[in-house]
Amino acid sequence: MRCILVLVCISIQFCQAQQWFGEVMVGVASYNGDLTQSAVSLKRLKPAIQLNLKYNSGDVLNIRAGIGFGQLYGADRLNRDTGLKSRNLDFKTNIIEFNVCGEYNLLDPEIYTAYPYVFGGVGIFHFNPYTYDKNNNKTFLRPLSTEGQGLPEYPNRKKYSLYQFCLPIGAGFKVNIRQNWELSYEFGYRFTFTDYIDDVSKTYVSLQTLEQQRGATAAELAYRKSLPFMEDGEARGNKKVRDLYFFSGLKVAVKLGNPKK
Repeated sequence: MRCILVLVCISIQFCQAQQWFGEVMVGVASYNGDLTQSAVSLKRLKPAIQLNLKYNSGDVLNIRAGIGFGQLYGADRLNRDTGLKSRNLDFKTNIIEFNVCGEYNLLDPEIYTAYPYVFGGVGIFHFNPYTYDKNNNKTFLRPLSTEGQGLPEYPNRKKYSLYQFCLPIGAGFKVNIRQNWELSYEFGYRFTFTDYIDDVSKTYVSLQTLEQQRGATAAELAYRKSLPFMEDGEARGNKKVRDLYFFSGLKVAVKLGNPKK
């Protein structure tokens, strides 16, 4: 107990000596990928929240680390293109992201109380795409190998990992309130290294092979057009463009330790 109390006291003194802030951002998340035509659509926006711990240097450069929670959604029925509509694919996934970012104020906070800023960093996130079958059963897509991932018949298609790296990059506008509070609006894209957030990337594979290896549900969810299936090799997605997503919202930051009077 004494050790715990000593550590708490040290932590409090450390926070008082430094410009440490706790941040909460409440807003929305959305995705861009094989199932989207427009960069932003109100129909794809889902709730999101972020929690950060930030070291405020008092100068133009700050460092922060945090965790974000959100949901991503995409569906061909939201697109205008008739070819995409007829493909009839959709997905949802929850996102959990850890990141470390540098935040650069474009104006000197010692002079200005309101100013824009930009940020960039690195992160890692977890996702797990799912959809609903014809009986409205929630079904996770990765185990179904919808594009032949992990099947011996398609040795060049490896199973994708549900943990991926990302590069958060964005901007915001901040207002300082009595040096103890900050209110800001922020928008940040996450550039990723995967094309499978939506479980769509390359071409269709044999539905007969899918049914034999993964079951009837796999074949059903891999090909959802109303037209009869012709042959494997037809484009299902665009493998040249990786998926990305963004967080956006209002953020409140409060200084940790004794506030300045």
